Amino acid sequence: MGTPQPRHIAIVMDGNGRWASLRGLERHAGHRAGIDSVRLCIEECVRRGIEALTLFAFSSENWQRPGAEVEALMNLFVEALDHELPELQKNAVRLRFIGERQRHSTLLQARIAAAELATASGSGLKLQIALSYGGRWDIVDAARRLALRCVAGELRAQDIDEAMFADALQLAGLPDPDLLIRTGGEQRISNFLLWNLAYAELYFCATLWPQFDRAEFDAALESFAGRQRRFGLTGAQVDAPA
Repeated sequence: MGTPQPRHIAIVMDGNGRWASLRGLERHAGHRAGIDSVRLCIEECVRRGIEALTLFAFSSENWQRPGAEVEALMNLFVEALDHELPELQKNAVRLRFIGERQRHSTLLQARIAAAELATASGSGLKLQIALSYGGRWDIVDAARRLALRCVAGELRAQDIDEAMFADALQLAGLPDPDLLIRTGGEQRISNFLLWNLAYAELYFCATLWPQFDRAEFDAALESFAGRQRRFGLTGAQVDAPA
């Protein structure tokens, strides 16, 4: 048997602003620098045959940041989409955005829809970008849509189970993340994929996101490979011969 690796990796890309501040730069310069780390992680997942990668790019709470920073970030998202799309298509990456996209500008919504359409046939890595996303929003949105189906008579409340609820969430159709990586030194989930991270292995590192390189990625996967995934069983049960 080979070294176990996750089917689905989720990443909280933290530390862009601090990276820029340490260098006397505007915060948006850190977000721009972080694009290289995004590209590296996508390339590594493609190379290793990892099924899915979900990146936390902008949270529901991030709308509270200074207007100039938010505007710079949104412009960067548009620019990055235009620039990175050919490489994603070349590598058969299927791109999808999760989150409350109605809050975005008409221009960004159009770019998102076009990028999703252009990569819809991708048979390789499934790449999700969480943009204007919050875990609590995701759960409430799913509950609301299931409730509307009940009101319409399409569904009985007693028939709703975990599988049906999961299918109403933003990551429907994907395996739950096996590994959550968070850079920047903080050790919290920050309202990211609250339902889907129920059994994820958590990996925290102090490295600021623009400095997250291949060695750091390897270290995260090495840590994952050394974990025993029990899912409520005992260690002896997991180790017992099939």
